[in-house]
Amino acid sequence: MGKSRRWLIAMFAMSLFAGGTAAGQVEAPAEIKDPELRSLQTQYMDDLKATGEEITHLSFEYPFYLSKKLDLDEQQQKGADQRSIRFDRYSGKIVLAITGNYYAAYSTTQLSREQRAHKTFFAVVDPILRVTVPKFQTNASVQGYAFEVSHHVVGRVIGVSMERPENLMVFLPQNAALKWLAAKTDEAQQAALLEGQYFVNAEPVTIWANGEGPQLSAKAPVPDPATDPETPNQVGAEVASATDGHVPPVNVPLTFPKRQRPAEDLPKPQPPTRDTSPEALASLQAANKQMLETMVKELDAQAHFVSYAAPSFIAFRQQIFLELSLNTNLTDTAAGSRYKLAAEAFDDHIAHLVRPLLGYFKQDAKEDPKFDGLGFSTTIHLPGKAQAAAGSEAVEFFFPLSALRCYETYDCTGQQLIDAGTVLINGERVGLDLQIAEGSAR
Repeated sequence: MGKSRRWLIAMFAMSLFAGGTAAGQVEAPAEIKDPELRSLQTQYMDDLKATGEEITHLSFEYPFYLSKKLDLDEQQQKGADQRSIRFDRYSGKIVLAITGNYYAAYSTTQLSREQRAHKTFFAVVDPILRVTVPKFQTNASVQGYAFEVSHHVVGRVIGVSMERPENLMVFLPQNAALKWLAAKTDEAQQAALLEGQYFVNAEPVTIWANGEGPQLSAKAPVPDPATDPETPNQVGAEVASATDGHVPPVNVPLTFPKRQRPAEDLPKPQPPTRDTSPEALASLQAANKQMLETMVKELDAQAHFVSYAAPSFIAFRQQIFLELSLNTNLTDTAAGSRYKLAAEAFDDHIAHLVRPLLGYFKQDAKEDPKFDGLGFSTTIHLPGKAQAAAGSEAVEFFFPLSALRCYETYDCTGQQLIDAGTVLINGERVGLDLQIAEGSAR
């Protein structure tokens, strides 16, 4: 073979490699079974390739690889399939999904789950969001962004130091991702984060912008049952009995279609978060009957409970909330749009009830409270003619316990609490910006 021909072949091979670098990060449309997702993968292939190219040029503190499969050791990963950028579904929403392996190892004795999630989010997810969101922020088909990133944790089991993988799953709706990129302060970042969902090895966690959060104020992190000999579990037993040094992969939430992983790596189906059946709600009501009666008696002067509607546990969005029926009395200066009334009701009434109410529910990280949040259902009353002009407005606020605890300890603002929850006005869900709503009529 002549030198010129060998040179041409070499140049052709180099061009294929250069052209396939980005494509090597993007899943082929033919591999996607869902017709709608396959069509999107084809239609936006150029944007996906550009995203893959930028991700490969990012600088990470520790090695990071896009990967179709999690929990690989680094030597395996170097030769593994890295085509992980794709359109997928999460909770019925179409998302841009990215999976990868991050070769950082965190100490379980120095960092809690939330702190480890915080580190990987800021080290990996944040820089990827900053190159990804601008390309898809105006794409009406993309409703959010989902990431699965495996990192490693180091701890001791029965006196032996062991390293194992741990998997972080992140979901951010499109609006939350845009808020995150625009945020200039910790408070603005936290407001965006509270709109997302986060799991570490299938367990829900909260990511705090400052890396701490109200439940992490103690110096010692929460014990990790996988590496704490005082709290053995199945994973710890498997690690302790391993004789070949191999650490079994830890199950992660079943967030994406099964085609993502080989059958042997599929996580076990997770049980429903809550039993919201009438029987379960009645049982929870009976167990808390005396406490609820005491709460109503002691807080009625401040809360203005509706006399014929006792606090009760209800099912809302597949979770359980303690619903409190209230009357909110505002002055005639509060008259205005329904949004202004809802904002005034929160600031002048609901917000002042959060801390007294939470005092009736002890906070124990190891004990499940058996419900997920508080629901404030209030009817707004204005004096005299103002009421006749405005009519009746029924406003409902549903707040998760994690956000309520954050607000209780002054780590979150009222707006962040609103953003973390759900607001209904006359039965219709609305977005509520306190400053805009209260300032619009001034």
